[in-house]
Amino acid sequence: MTAPRVAGVGLTRFGKFPERTGRDLFAEAGLAALDDAGVPPDDIEALFYGNFMGELAEHQGHQAPLMAEAIGLDVPATRYEAACASSGAAVREAVVRLRSGEADAILVGGSERMTNIGTAGATDALSIAADDLYEIRAGMTFPGAYALMARSYFREYGGSRADLAHVAVKNHEHALPNETAQIRTEITVDDALESPMVADPLGLYDACPITDGASAVVLVSEEYAEREGLDAPVAISGTGQGGDRMALHDREYYARTPAADDAAAEAYEDAGVGPADVDVAEVHDCFTIAEVLALESLGLYEPGEAVTAARDGETHATGEMPTNLSGGLKAKGHPVGATGVAQVISIAKLLCGRSAWSDDLDDPQVGVAHNAGGTVASATVHVLEVTE
Repeated sequence: MTAPRVAGVGLTRFGKFPERTGRDLFAEAGLAALDDAGVPPDDIEALFYGNFMGELAEHQGHQAPLMAEAIGLDVPATRYEAACASSGAAVREAVVRLRSGEADAILVGGSERMTNIGTAGATDALSIAADDLYEIRAGMTFPGAYALMARSYFREYGGSRADLAHVAVKNHEHALPNETAQIRTEITVDDALESPMVADPLGLYDACPITDGASAVVLVSEEYAEREGLDAPVAISGTGQGGDRMALHDREYYARTPAADDAAAEAYEDAGVGPADVDVAEVHDCFTIAEVLALESLGLYEPGEAVTAARDGETHATGEMPTNLSGGLKAKGHPVGATGVAQVISIAKLLCGRSAWSDDLDDPQVGVAHNAGGTVASATVHVLEVTE
């Protein structure tokens, strides 16, 4: 089975740009990806686009054709929606299509415009990724939901707010050289612990920011890359997707994320690798506890062991399992529909030596990108490998 290649990547800065439209943001990222790939626009056969809250933030559904038009593509365009895993799902569908031989070149991306509707509006829009009937109407918010998951984790395995603070400190440090990151500010453990409480035990620095931004990647078949002589040494060799019940109260576990367990198992089997082969990871740290849960679902740590990984330096750039060298959602930012593709971009750049952190890594060959929706009712995992 052939593995699609990452031919080119494009990102906007992530941050607060309330004056910019979604199509404006995506045009910047999409055109940058095409330019980086050196693939003629006429060779692109489809656009797969991730977006979550377009109807609420811009009163605009059916966004995919608009995004194709914005970058001058006359191709079938499809929007994928899986909450915060929207563009992760789009990547997975593109991989399947390219492997099947139905296409040779697909542009995959995502964007989200969030800050124009304010904090209250964005919080309300994000909440619809939870169960409206049984969670939202009862007052559940995502900080509250992840706080329940953190409390359950502490109760079952141990851990503390200080352990989570180290996750935040580490990801802020990783974002410092990332020119597209939203928050490039160093913080201390005390800063995190003394920040305002949002939902006990999660404070302000345990949460990712509200973000505008877009991302795009040109994926091509192995045959196309060879035929056109592209410099595309990184392949997506494995893809997986998992699901879980929407509402927390319907789940067997609060301190585990079975959807991500399943996605990781499928992706590893697909790629023919295992957790021991992984050199670097980008995981969905919408809250600090989410990074811990993700590392365990990926099999990089046993249940109950990842909570001290940042404190012990293991997930730092120079540690045994470098994680979220982009800054993660925590500091890079989280424009929901763009996040899954942005994670793939981060891993691809790390594997081909184009990241600010590349000199700190020991020739990484395999990376994983973990993208989650809601309280991980949806999850995708992609394995990326150096092929040359």
